[in-house]
Amino acid sequence: MKGDDNQPAAAIAAVSPPGSDKHHDQDDDVEVGKPASFHDAGDAGESTRRGLKSRHAQMIALGGSIGTGLFVGSGQGLKMGGPALLLACYAIITLLLYGVATGVGEMSAYLPVRGAGVAYYGQRFVSPSLGFTLGWLYWYIFSLGIAGEITITTIVLQYWPSPVPTAAWYTLIAVVIVACNLFPVAVYGEAEFCFASTKVVAILGLLLLTAVLFFGGGPAEPLYFSNWTRPGPVNTYLLEGGAGYLCAFVGTLTFSVYAFIFAPEMLVATAGEMQSPRRNMPKATKRYFYRLVLFYLLGVFAIGILVRSDNAGLLSPGNTAAASPWALGIKAAGIPVLDSIINAVIVLSAWSTGNSFLYIASRALYSLALSGHAPRIFARCTKHGIPLYATALSACFAALAYMNLGSTGSVVFNWLVNIVNTGAFQSWICCCFIYVRFYKATELQNVTVVSGQLPYRSRFQPYAAWISGVVFFVLLLLNGFKVFVKGHWDTPTFITSYIGIVIFALLYFGHKSTIGRKDPWMVPLHEIDLYSGMEDVMAAELPPPPPIKWYQVWRILFE
Repeated sequence: MKGDDNQPAAAIAAVSPPGSDKHHDQDDDVEVGKPASFHDAGDAGESTRRGLKSRHAQMIALGGSIGTGLFVGSGQGLKMGGPALLLACYAIITLLLYGVATGVGEMSAYLPVRGAGVAYYGQRFVSPSLGFTLGWLYWYIFSLGIAGEITITTIVLQYWPSPVPTAAWYTLIAVVIVACNLFPVAVYGEAEFCFASTKVVAILGLLLLTAVLFFGGGPAEPLYFSNWTRPGPVNTYLLEGGAGYLCAFVGTLTFSVYAFIFAPEMLVATAGEMQSPRRNMPKATKRYFYRLVLFYLLGVFAIGILVRSDNAGLLSPGNTAAASPWALGIKAAGIPVLDSIINAVIVLSAWSTGNSFLYIASRALYSLALSGHAPRIFARCTKHGIPLYATALSACFAALAYMNLGSTGSVVFNWLVNIVNTGAFQSWICCCFIYVRFYKATELQNVTVVSGQLPYRSRFQPYAAWISGVVFFVLLLLNGFKVFVKGHWDTPTFITSYIGIVIFALLYFGHKSTIGRKDPWMVPLHEIDLYSGMEDVMAAELPPPPPIKWYQVWRILFE
């Protein structure tokens, strides 16, 4: 993408109801009282441009989700359930996300409208109230994510003894994140590709190192599966016996979701800015799922090999200086310095994720303002296209990290994980429901792959979406299950685990009873609009490139 005034895909599209695809200079008289149309926005002088390639879409989605959840949070899952349960839970979530990713992939491949994301499809295929609710959901969840990344960054920094006060670290990290978001954005796609590539290279290097240590290539004895046998492949949690193993499974499953948050949404977000999206989006969806299996499943398998599940340095409530399981495993293997290098990479990763969260949150609020769902001041931009007021309000959530001064950092991190996980469950349930509505509408209106109108249909849909939606609904209810176990009631944990459900209901029914009181609860299937904006979409399609020859493999990475 070129030009400072471009809106990057993963920022606006993942979070915006209709009408979010325009820029306005600071002195413009911004009219936001009436929602605009996405497919009309493409005619504006300062609309987004299709500059993202398939590699950008895949790496933004994958790199955006590879962060502290996998690098650090996986340590708490290991401590809670043991290496076997951790691997099993990641495998289950990966399979469930297949139903989500392929569903939203179908919708975005069929209708990759510029600026459109899950909230837009929710409004178009279900109801305006759902689109409104999802737009606000994404804003406050990503804003809370900023505080979560600052918190975990500070926890990881404590791996190295330092006289610097904790509050100073919070302030420094927050200032750097905010400052980075005040610079003009010119090459978002390439920048995100570079950040994501760094994370992917780090994971690949760690997997290779694990293989070397597994077979005895390090200074210590071969690891083999020694950490699976001592203390064992599966732990108990909260209770003893069979009930303890069940609690360990449920706890590990719900907590591990944090590593995957909003990954499918970030993938579909790039469709509107992708070159030839109807051809490239199905490819990006399939490759993304394969990469998810590769990095996540092999990653947690390697963690189980490197680190004992009873290692005192793993992240857990009450631990004031937790470290990444990767760093702990390397240190236990007797390799000097490398553990600090890996920890530094993880700190950079956490900062990068926090930076992205602020970017996405600010564009979410900006989009809500453009569509008339937020005060118009948040649609005001600087001459470089930065939504200054939206950025400032979103950045205020970083102050929540200061709660750590009165509580253990890992405790606050767990509170934030509970809230964010609730939002992720709600989003994925909505993704599945929106897709089922889209699927039924295409069947009713005879929009098929055979006719050439539908570019992609997953072989397991709509059954995969139904299964994923039902399971995620159950996990939503189980998110704070530990407080219902005798002797483990904790009011903050209960509130942070379930307050998101209340907020979602208030947003939805608040909109439905006021602005959307004349709208139907659900748009009838035969009235769902499957064609508006299709002319612009088809016009954006480019001729397919020539087939890749064996000596041109580099094109898979750089095209």
